[in-house]
Amino acid sequence: MTGRSAPDDDIAWMSQALHAARAAAKRGEVPVGAVVVLHGEAIGRGGNLAISGADPSAHAEIVALRRAARRAANYRLTGATLYVTLEPCLMCLGAMVHARIGRLVFGAPDSKTGAVLLLGTPAFLKRTNHRFEVTGGVLAEQAADLMLEFFRTRRR
Repeated sequence: MTGRSAPDDDIAWMSQALHAARAAAKRGEVPVGAVVVLHGEAIGRGGNLAISGADPSAHAEIVALRRAARRAANYRLTGATLYVTLEPCLMCLGAMVHARIGRLVFGAPDSKTGAVLLLGTPAFLKRTNHRFEVTGGVLAEQAADLMLEFFRTRRR
């Protein structure tokens, strides 16, 4: 995972992912948003749909990857960058490996279900046939604030 400051493009695309996260929150979903970018163009967007769709696999990343794959007419999204507001879980990490994305950019870390740190373990890397670049912490404070506010209002 890189620790450098985020390029302007990363901030712009993450802002779009945050927009998708806010839309998810308005639908009563956990506020996570994602955008798949290929050759400078957004080809898939998504927010969480797990609650409204009664689908445990309908995380923002999966929704965005599905839409991008349909648009590309190929499940392999080689060279694409996935922007997501929260550190992905193990299921979403597996989908990224299968989609052959080139890069993951996430906002806030997720200490409970985030799985990106698995990328750095030798055991995981030995078992995957695809690796991708990871940049974390882009607009992390905004993404974390969305999550905190969402759960704060539900626990009142």
